[in-house]
Amino acid sequence: MKHPDDDNELFNRLEAEMGTDSKGDVVDLDKARSARTESTDGTPDRSADSKPTESAHSETGESDDSGPTLVDRPAPTRSGPGLIDRIRDSKRLDIIPVWMKSGPEFKDAMGWLAGHVGHTIAFHAIRVPFLYVPKLIWRSPSGLVNALGRIGRWAVDAEGEPLRQAEARRENSELYLKLSRQRDRRVRLRMLLTFLGGLFAVVVGLFLVFGAELMTQVIAAAVAVLTLGWLGAPADAPLATRAVIKTEVQKLTSDIVIKAMASIGIGQIASAVAKGQDGIRFVAPITREGPGWRADIDLPLGVTVADVADRRARLASGLRRPLGCVWPDADPNEHEGRLILWVGDRDLSKTGTVKWALANVRKHDIFKRVPFGIDPRGRAQSVPMIQHNILVGSLPGQGKTASVRVLACGAALDPSVELWLHENKGTGDLDSLECVSHRFVSGIDDDSIRYAADSLKLLREEVMRRAAAIKKLPRDLCPDKRVTRAIADKRSLKLWPLVGVFDECQNLFAHPKYGKQAGDDAEFIIKLGRALGVILVLATQRPDKDSLPTGISGNVSIRFALKVAGQVENDMILGTSAYKNGVRATSFRPEIDAGNGYLAGATALPVVVRTAYLDDPATNAIAQRAHALRKAEGTLSGHALGEDTERTSGPSYDLLADVAAVVPPTEKRVWNERIAARLAELRPEVYGGWKGENVTSALKPHGIKTTGVAGTTDDGERTTRRGIVRDDLTKTIAERDENRGAA
Repeated sequence: MKHPDDDNELFNRLEAEMGTDSKGDVVDLDKARSARTESTDGTPDRSADSKPTESAHSETGESDDSGPTLVDRPAPTRSGPGLIDRIRDSKRLDIIPVWMKSGPEFKDAMGWLAGHVGHTIAFHAIRVPFLYVPKLIWRSPSGLVNALGRIGRWAVDAEGEPLRQAEARRENSELYLKLSRQRDRRVRLRMLLTFLGGLFAVVVGLFLVFGAELMTQVIAAAVAVLTLGWLGAPADAPLATRAVIKTEVQKLTSDIVIKAMASIGIGQIASAVAKGQDGIRFVAPITREGPGWRADIDLPLGVTVADVADRRARLASGLRRPLGCVWPDADPNEHEGRLILWVGDRDLSKTGTVKWALANVRKHDIFKRVPFGIDPRGRAQSVPMIQHNILVGSLPGQGKTASVRVLACGAALDPSVELWLHENKGTGDLDSLECVSHRFVSGIDDDSIRYAADSLKLLREEVMRRAAAIKKLPRDLCPDKRVTRAIADKRSLKLWPLVGVFDECQNLFAHPKYGKQAGDDAEFIIKLGRALGVILVLATQRPDKDSLPTGISGNVSIRFALKVAGQVENDMILGTSAYKNGVRATSFRPEIDAGNGYLAGATALPVVVRTAYLDDPATNAIAQRAHALRKAEGTLSGHALGEDTERTSGPSYDLLADVAAVVPPTEKRVWNERIAARLAELRPEVYGGWKGENVTSALKPHGIKTTGVAGTTDDGERTTRRGIVRDDLTKTIAERDENRGAA
């Protein structure tokens, strides 16, 4: 049978083969059809209007440039892949759910189930003697009346009385008589059973009263009272209350999803729905996944997941769910139009504080991933640090420093890691980790900025030293020319992991004096130090070209963006075109979504993560464990030992000696703020801008604790402020000098 489109196809083919010279010729379609029929039989396909010159050109091998060259000649087509191929390419669903195959998820699920069951048992157990039993006793008289009434109604067949009366009102005497005779037979039998049952109850009662033992009497009475109390419970007042009140969440259905998708403003979907079609295709049934529902959807042709992510707020409105419950994601194993829509039962921001997986762990290996937080589905997310550099950015107050603290604590729990901490905000957010730091500074003054810039110079020199050292290692020890766990454990090579943390790095890179060189050094370290065990963790709240050089933002491999102001800031942290592709940290709500951010580079696709949170006591506990580990393995160095590590610029000084110089022996106790003022006068180039808290932080690694010191202000007011005892200072200096002499 001839296909309806055969004529058009044939005409186009003949016109192409005839070239430009035949534009005005008339084609005889009947001849053309017969020629094509001959061609299918194995004979040459010659057009009825072919010219001899064209044949001559073909035979002589000369090309005819007057017409186009065909590249899409008709060829036999297949109907598609065979049955076996279709079966082989089909996706097999998991036999065992993913959460059961994941150790942490299974443990978490079983822990929740045990907690739920335990709570329910404890809830009711404590109410049995004080609430449920008194209720049953109080209701037992009503239960007795109800029981006797039910027995009496059953004995006289009272339940059939309405039917008999109805037939009497209808004057259906024949049916009424049948019902009456049936009632008489029932009543005779039931009265006999009632009499026998009552007689048996009386006998049992007399036996329990006069013949049974006391324990049997107590048990029988308790059973009778409790049973009667149960029978006496009103229908609207159940005995037990609920131990857990479930939050009812509407089940996600295909109808709800289709209506919501049609409302987000994508033309292809809306027009299909308007024509009575679905507009989208579900490739798998909607199922439960974690604390929410998952729908796998194929979007219309030309629509991408980024288009849907761009309209996330509208989608949440269409689903009638909070914005923090709706998370459209792409499937990295499928095409760009495959949408994984996950709708949670609860807003991610209301998840509460996420417990860090290493909070109570004694030791961690930095060559393994560091736990970081959870995604909206409750799955644990982690960050690889070795061979990576990390950039964290957000507006102030969105959880940026807390994220940095988690990464720093993960590095601190590996005793082989050398920590260089620079907190250029001056609020002491990382002070707890000072006791394990090789280099440490906390401040926003010029000296603190210079110290951080000096660290980058030293790190650049360290990268060059390590490159030369790696080059000399034999191939069997270092085949890939990068630092491994085995190489890091060989302390003689001095190639252990080195983690440099620069919090509020915009204050460093934007500094008029030290910023440009610091940016060049950081870019050099990021590009070359990755394989050499040198890791930079940078955090900024002002991601622009001045505060975060493009050479840095363009070369870091792992990025974490919490709430940011706009598209430029979003792409500065997450990478070029991230905003265009639907990865938008601008969608997070200020303060409400604090701690939530997009993590890119740690997984195949960017994922939303709610970071774990460590408060100061928890951080201090981790730091103390890390200090004990380093002390036991002999890896404490630099600032952690009270040594002033080498600087590339600026004068050297002895902090303890300087403090002793400004605190005379006659002054037994002194406020830290007065020490800071005197130190600034002694060495303004070193201590300029110091305050009382700077003195506290600087003396803490030396074991000198602050205490309440009573004194008089310049105005003559008597008060108590933080200060030190001079005897503690002199004792510490003596011990240090003695240890140095012994060494």
